[in-house]
Amino acid sequence: MSDDRRIEYLLASQSPRRRELVKLLGYPVRQIAADVDEDSVTAPDPAVNVMDTAVLKAHTIAQTFVPLPDTHTILIAADTTVAVDGEMLNKPADEAAARWMLQRLRGRAHEVHTGYVVRDMQAGAEVVGVHTAVVTMRPYSDAEIDGYVATGDPLDKAGAYAIQHPVFRPVQVLQGCFLGVMGLPLCDLVGALRQLGVSTAVDLPALHRAHQQFLCPAFDRLVLRQADVQSP
Repeated sequence: MSDDRRIEYLLASQSPRRRELVKLLGYPVRQIAADVDEDSVTAPDPAVNVMDTAVLKAHTIAQTFVPLPDTHTILIAADTTVAVDGEMLNKPADEAAARWMLQRLRGRAHEVHTGYVVRDMQAGAEVVGVHTAVVTMRPYSDAEIDGYVATGDPLDKAGAYAIQHPVFRPVQVLQGCFLGVMGLPLCDLVGALRQLGVSTAVDLPALHRAHQQFLCPAFDRLVLRQADVQSP
């Protein structure tokens, strides 16, 4: 692997929240839109669907990728969906759809799947995976739904909600990675980077704070692996 100072992440997304998350991995981040038809991915299994979509994004970008001089580029692509009763709830088309999704999820458990690809753009090696979290929503009221929908926040979120929203705070119980529900499971990505031989510069305390007090088994495993590496 080249000198760490020359490593950069190329994020296959224009999402500001995903950019802020990738920055926690410790290297400069560039963003590039993946011009793909996500509807062309038809796998009925939600977990497989998001992995296939992430792969489509990554491979589409790789086809036209031009490396910067003296830079080692690591591409990160991801896709997220909410699944309830085996049905995928992606971004709502309008406020009515957002309201319907939130009512359907209220007070019950569902799954959030985030498929990801971490690709070494120079070597062509990649790691593909999926993080699945089980999320139980609190019994929020119709008035709370209306207030949240009026903010416009649900319209660009799978399942019509953001787990990190500071006012609505829809989640009561989380089993899995908070950041995976946000759309990018950094704890899993660190493991993928290590599989590719990338020396990570992740700030573990900052990563812990980003989970907003939700326990994350993937983060705990990451800390244990870090301790094993550092032990004599």
